[in-house]
Amino acid sequence: MSDLDQLTQSLARNLKRWRGERGFTLDALAARAGVSRGMIIQIEQARTNPSVGTTVKLADALGVSITTLLDYEQGAHVRLVPPEQAVRMWSTDKGSSTTLLAGTEARGPLELWTWTLMPGDVSASDPHPDGTTELLHVTAGELTLVVDGVEHRVPAGTSAVFESNVPHAYRNDGEETVGMTMAVSIPPVR
Repeated sequence: MSDLDQLTQSLARNLKRWRGERGFTLDALAARAGVSRGMIIQIEQARTNPSVGTTVKLADALGVSITTLLDYEQGAHVRLVPPEQAVRMWSTDKGSSTTLLAGTEARGPLELWTWTLMPGDVSASDPHPDGTTELLHVTAGELTLVVDGVEHRVPAGTSAVFESNVPHAYRNDGEETVGMTMAVSIPPVR
């Protein structure tokens, strides 16, 4: 089974599981996530690979991390994630990419990411649920962080913390590749 097939199967199994644990009908999850009922059915039947945006919307609506939706295994007290199990979530033809390194559900979802953003590339994000916080540390280049329409220059060696319940984007306006590590803390669903 290819990595993509394994990812599709894991997403199907985990989406069904978490939707059931939350007691959400297909219609309720569709309304909550802003994703069509038909798309959710296709995902749960492992007939499609949704976009990163769709996966984020479903994870947010369920109050779990993307890692939880894509996890091949659950439940270990200590879980090592070797490089080959990190999940590439976004990439462009220029070479920009994001990789989800690890995540946990302790006190609400917590995710750890590594990013590569090539010159001229941008990744925009819809608002996350209230209470979601992102922490990032730029390791190379200079990131232009746009939060609710306001630009912030974040050079290498600098960290940023922000509440991501507003539109936000990560942009590389420079000539040098931007590298960064980011953690996302999502509040648990009540």
